[in-house]
Amino acid sequence: MSVTQTMNSGVSFRSMAVKPPSHPTYDMKGVIKLALAEDAGDQGDVTCLATIPLDMEVEAHFLAKEDGIVAGISLAEMIFHEVDPSLKVEWSQKDGDHVQKGLQFGKVSGQAHNIVVAERVVLNFMQRMSGIATLTKTMADAAHPACILETRKTAPGLRLVDKWAVLIGGGRNHRMGLFDMVMIKDNHISIAGGIINAIKSVDQYLEQQNLQMR
Repeated sequence: MSVTQTMNSGVSFRSMAVKPPSHPTYDMKGVIKLALAEDAGDQGDVTCLATIPLDMEVEAHFLAKEDGIVAGISLAEMIFHEVDPSLKVEWSQKDGDHVQKGLQFGKVSGQAHNIVVAERVVLNFMQRMSGIATLTKTMADAAHPACILETRKTAPGLRLVDKWAVLIGGGRNHRMGLFDMVMIKDNHISIAGGIINAIKSVDQYLEQQNLQMR
């Protein structure tokens, strides 16, 4: 991000181009709060506090460092809003758009201290999500008309973030967790005493629990 001074303030949010997948217990706001808290520690941003006047206003720009699919724009807005609801965020692109190296595709303006505090958390999420989305797009295009689905092998605590990035890149979500789909694997077969026993046990369990599940 590059920074220039400005006097703008306020908030401008765009509707989500690609909505995150649903999950019964996942707390996206909690993930954002945790990411900000682990960065701030118990002292806050001591470098900002020492070097940046609290009343300084700036405008910071998002610049693509390489070609790819941009992802995490909606999440970035959530993070900026969590840090300071008065920050004004504007984009020329949306989640899922292809950007070329050197393109300035967004900006945030407001209190300098709060922008810098949010910056690294925003960029960490956007860089991760954009990388996943870009690779997913490459594979989805190569596999068409077949569909690309992901797995549960996501970074702990970032499952919906990672799966959201897959959707942005043109892939599809498989099961969200252990709760929303039956998937018999080697361990289940071994412990159940064979594939037939495992399937019978699943059928019985679903019937007993009155569950409609794939």
